[in-house]
Amino acid sequence: MTEGKVLVKEAMNTKPVTINPETTVKNAAVLMREKDIGNCLVVKNKKPIGIITESDIIKKVVALDLKASEIPVEKVMTTPLIISDPYIEIEEAMKIMSKSKIRRLPIIEKGELTGIITEKDIFRLSPMLLELSREWRNIVTPEEAGYRDQIFSGKCEDCGMLSTNLRNVNGLLLCEDCRENRGIR
Repeated sequence: MTEGKVLVKEAMNTKPVTINPETTVKNAAVLMREKDIGNCLVVKNKKPIGIITESDIIKKVVALDLKASEIPVEKVMTTPLIISDPYIEIEEAMKIMSKSKIRRLPIIEKGELTGIITEKDIFRLSPMLLELSREWRNIVTPEEAGYRDQIFSGKCEDCGMLSTNLRNVNGLLLCEDCRENRGIR
């Protein structure tokens, strides 16, 4: 940890469950049940190529009344993967996950899968992060109508202090003090 900031590397699961692309959806689901997890990373030649989640199984197999024991996961996995490196801060990982509308972020270092971080891993660190995640999910682009006038709670992107009165200033969420220092009301 550096100056009170938590890196993904410090909170991620370093032993993600992996399967090969030919594994059947049924076997993947059984493995998820046994391990009490909601996903398996699909790996080919030691490289992650996709992820299969409970949601993939429900929407792409069960809802279509397909036979899970006959379908390889490569046919229903989510791909391409949205990935990150382990040296970003937890808050940045949350932004990536919120903007991408994903709950699991595979972590790659030097081309190798080194872990996975999930919303649950992050929320165990701090309940306040849950609220920040909800707010980031609602922020898409600074150009959206009303974004400039909206008030946010979270961490000032200038001074780093927590505030319940953040406003967008040129794409940055700034607290009242930082806005005043820049001559902005």
